[in-house]
Amino acid sequence: MLGAIIGDTVGSVYEFNNIKTTDFPLFGPRNNYTDDSIMTMAVADWLLTDPQHGMDTLEASFLSFAKKYPCPMGGYGHGFYRWLFEPDSMGFEDGRHPYNSFGNGAAMRCSANGWMFDSLEETERVAGLSAAITHSHPEGIKGAQSTAAAIFMARNGKTKEEIRDYISTKYGYNLNRTCDEIRPVYDWDSSCQGTVPEAMVAFFDSTDFESAIRLAVSLGGDSDTLACITGGIAEAFYKEIPNDIALKIWGLIPEDFKYLLRKMEARTSYRLPEILKQGETL
Repeated sequence: MLGAIIGDTVGSVYEFNNIKTTDFPLFGPRNNYTDDSIMTMAVADWLLTDPQHGMDTLEASFLSFAKKYPCPMGGYGHGFYRWLFEPDSMGFEDGRHPYNSFGNGAAMRCSANGWMFDSLEETERVAGLSAAITHSHPEGIKGAQSTAAAIFMARNGKTKEEIRDYISTKYGYNLNRTCDEIRPVYDWDSSCQGTVPEAMVAFFDSTDFESAIRLAVSLGGDSDTLACITGGIAEAFYKEIPNDIALKIWGLIPEDFKYLLRKMEARTSYRLPEILKQGETL
């Protein structure tokens, strides 16, 4: 999950100012976490506090985090903002309802699902729930399920080829491309179907965690969300985040995020980088 936050933060300054190269500074004075990280933490909070995984408690987590962080860098997506803060404007007469979105917000917030469960089936089932509360379109649900499945498989030692074969076979994504093939023709796309496969290709092309983030951002498009998805998978697969990157992001994120990451470590097989544990008890 820290990997997802890192990808989001690194990509934040390139979301509306794409850079089509892997040669760029990872952090600068303007880098910050966005709604991707905030809602990733909201899903983690939901998973940790409600073992029944109810939609009412998921909605409460989304609202709690959105009210605490109402103006993230880049803002919330238009549809999701209305769902959060202006549900009456969506024509709902009896509370909030899914709005059939297939936006990539369904996939960017689901990394905790990949760490929470002991089976791939349950991982995919609950990832689908985490999407369906808003992103009820089949492509939105598919984006969340495939991302969580890739993280589950990566943390359980599956090879890149095993992950690629499973995701492409079950979810129908074209993962037999390279970043060099995608980059020249890829443009802004906020859909799951136009973001998740590209984010996964960046992971497949990578050689370590940092190269995965750099490749994802270099594709262009919705850079923070691309790198958020890639970072979550890459962290699970490589099981190592460079110390300088881990320390930098730890200095940028709120205490709420740190608390939930520690709680995930206590409750699941998720592990924070050792450098972050020096001098404190988790």
